[in-house]
Amino acid sequence: MIKRKLQEVIEKRLFKGKAILVFGPRQSGKSTLIEKILQEKEYLYLNGDDADTSYILSNTTATKLKIATGKHTFIFIDEAQRIPNIGITLKLFTDQIKSVQVIATGSSAFELSSQVNEPLTGRKYEYMLYPLSFEEMVAHHGLIQEKRFLEHRLIYGYYPEIVIKTGEEIELLKLLSNSYLYKDLLMLEQVKKPLILGKLLKALALQVGSEVNFQEIAQTIGSDPKTVDKYIDLLEKTFVVFRLPALSRNVRNEIKKGKKIYFYDCGIRNAVINNFKPFSERTDTGALWENYLIAERLKYLQYRNIEAERYFWRTTQQQEIDYLEENVEGLFAYEFKWSKHASVRFPTTFSTNYPNAQSKMITPANMEEFIL
Repeated sequence: MIKRKLQEVIEKRLFKGKAILVFGPRQSGKSTLIEKILQEKEYLYLNGDDADTSYILSNTTATKLKIATGKHTFIFIDEAQRIPNIGITLKLFTDQIKSVQVIATGSSAFELSSQVNEPLTGRKYEYMLYPLSFEEMVAHHGLIQEKRFLEHRLIYGYYPEIVIKTGEEIELLKLLSNSYLYKDLLMLEQVKKPLILGKLLKALALQVGSEVNFQEIAQTIGSDPKTVDKYIDLLEKTFVVFRLPALSRNVRNEIKKGKKIYFYDCGIRNAVINNFKPFSERTDTGALWENYLIAERLKYLQYRNIEAERYFWRTTQQQEIDYLEENVEGLFAYEFKWSKHASVRFPTTFSTNYPNAQSKMITPANMEEFIL
């Protein structure tokens, strides 16, 4: 079994007097992770998709919870966002049943966070579990082997089932992208136009690596900018895509409100546009490489709990830098090139206005310096 980075992190948080919440997209391995942590322990498994479970946990008291959970010291609530008032229920566990460690997972930050943030203030540890990472796969079978799989990962991605079931990638990705991944999203009342959502996803997939203009996308898909913005926000909260804002501080002609949008997983991106062509036949190699590195860097930072601001940089004269990161050590600028023999020159405008920024080019030859 492929060991997840969060396993040891969560194990160290057990019985610290707080609920443990694990967010992440469907099929990213949340249940498998918690089952691995609890494999040698007596625990009670409760699924929020089960109507009886939802009813019991949605309107309850500490006394009823003690009866329902019996002598179990670990309670695992899967798909907790399905349970009304789950925040109050988790609060009862942490405040009044201190002998129990409750762990809850959710595939919709929109639904679960809104229910638990206020009741569980100061009473929870929150973690994000993404699809498998480059780092986790390197730990599993070594750096050399994982780099050999690089083109495969850029085409099919890192969802656990996709990685494990070799030869079934396309079928499984289509199933995942058409049903499981958007299940939470399509059940929300805010999504009144699922056809528009599908068109939006395709438009975003085709613009990976490029600046996104909501007005232009709205015209392309036959919608309006407010709907586009709302749907993208919901796609973020169900862990399909994420935004990267533009850095704007010193230069007069910097793009000030620009944004790029990336997919958490390249395989899902390719499934949305039904393009699983090999690298030798693709025209979007650079965009895929950029998406892959930025998503992997996000996992790297999150799993280490590193605070960092993330941007891209562009001017109205089309000068651009793929990715910038600012942390306690300063500002770092990165250009991503698929060719190992590529050369890059960072814009003089950027170097002049950000003289202390450190710059570097990332290719497949040195990628481990960036995401490992």
